[in-house]
Amino acid sequence: MVTVYDVPPDRLISALAEYLKKNVPEVNPPPWAMFVKTAGPARLRPPDNPGWWYIRAASILRKLYIHGPVGIERLRTAYGGRVRGKVKPEIFKKGSGAIIRKILQQLEKAGLVYKVKDKNGVIKGRALTPEGRSLLDTIATKVFREVCKEVPELKKYAVP
Repeated sequence: MVTVYDVPPDRLISALAEYLKKNVPEVNPPPWAMFVKTAGPARLRPPDNPGWWYIRAASILRKLYIHGPVGIERLRTAYGGRVRGKVKPEIFKKGSGAIIRKILQQLEKAGLVYKVKDKNGVIKGRALTPEGRSLLDTIATKVFREVCKEVPELKKYAVP
């Protein structure tokens, strides 16, 4: 069975973003999304791609698949970047937590993500539901078949 680990990440994320855009009405950018910078002070301008919200949602789904229960702070670190210094050295700044939080809330409403709590009821992070994991595996299989058409040597690894 083909999983997320077996396909190129850029192709998987773009295919998943298209799927989210067309088939999941709960995931859509809020009105303020076209004015914000994605990594806070680490970016100078907002993204140029109008579909960046879906790409970020797909990327978050992939990170949840690979890294298990992940909290917002770890995702902020993953989507952060370096702030250019003029005289002082460059330093790392975390990404926007509001964007990540809103996307995770939308994915929860769509039934793809759920909150993971420990035995005391404290939220440890978010993880994929079985429906979310199945969606990513299905799209990974489609992407793998497309890659197999381009690179015939990979057919020996294909699922029948």
